[in-house]
Amino acid sequence: MGHLQEARVTMLTSLPYFLRLPLALVLLVLNSVLHIVPLMVLALIKVVVPLAAVRKPLSRVMVALAESWIGVNNALFRVFTRIDWQTQGLDGLRRQGNYLVLCNHQSWVDIAVLQKVFNRRIPFLRFFLKQQLIWVPLLGMAWWALDFPFMKRYSAQTLKRHPELQGKDRETTRKACEKFRHLPVSIMNFAEGTRFTPAKHDAQQSPYRHLLRPKAGGVAFVLDAMGKALHAVLDVTIVYPEGPCTMMDLIAGRVRQVRVHVRERLLDPAWVGSYDQDPDFRERIKRWMQTLWQEKDEQMALMQRQDWLHASTLQGAARS
Repeated sequence: MGHLQEARVTMLTSLPYFLRLPLALVLLVLNSVLHIVPLMVLALIKVVVPLAAVRKPLSRVMVALAESWIGVNNALFRVFTRIDWQTQGLDGLRRQGNYLVLCNHQSWVDIAVLQKVFNRRIPFLRFFLKQQLIWVPLLGMAWWALDFPFMKRYSAQTLKRHPELQGKDRETTRKACEKFRHLPVSIMNFAEGTRFTPAKHDAQQSPYRHLLRPKAGGVAFVLDAMGKALHAVLDVTIVYPEGPCTMMDLIAGRVRQVRVHVRERLLDPAWVGSYDQDPDFRERIKRWMQTLWQEKDEQMALMQRQDWLHASTLQGAARS
């Protein structure tokens, strides 16, 4: 049976590009429709029936649907692509734990990678999304139904004209985290706030070789809002050895290798406090994020090496 499945995978990955890409796209869209339509029906029931006894089991079923959607997507990527997945640090993760997941950000592919690596290993990942993304066909409604927090960003000029808008993101974070305190959850945060590009790196005068400067505010707000409900921080580093890639590159099978390093970091009570009102805490959380990002930058340099898994194992043994 294993040889037959492998032969089928080889056959699909060997299809000409002009056949493989449309077929993969059609199946990905079909999978989305088949999962998101029932998700929308359950979301409507959840809105109409405001009883906790109904909403909680509905939320569990909706998360199961979302995990099934991701699982089928992962299976499609497996049969249509030949990606060499190199991962480290996944042992010991818990489905019932509550995690804050911090990751570098290079591409929309990062989300697919995180879903591939963590699906059904830890609680369902929820992202803080830009308000405009609610209009993405199918996915926007699915994110809304699954309680993904949507953040409305204001320009410096808008905040200057309307100072009452200051702190709106923090209020959105607090409300979202209130929902998450009562169920297993993994809260994802791209601390750089935007995808890495050389132009952005130069404009920021970033002190890191492979990263933009991290923004500590959003991380601090989550830590403060979730408090003791969080069990650990998952420090995730993603590297694409062949360079930057897009979702179309992933679907088309042009991504040959993905490297992922996960490090579980225990929470320090010193990381919880008022970012807006406590200057000492603000400096403390900024220093922690800068140290974390410096270590991540070094980790990315290590992961660029051809023998990174072997080198990382030796490095870990030396530390212990």
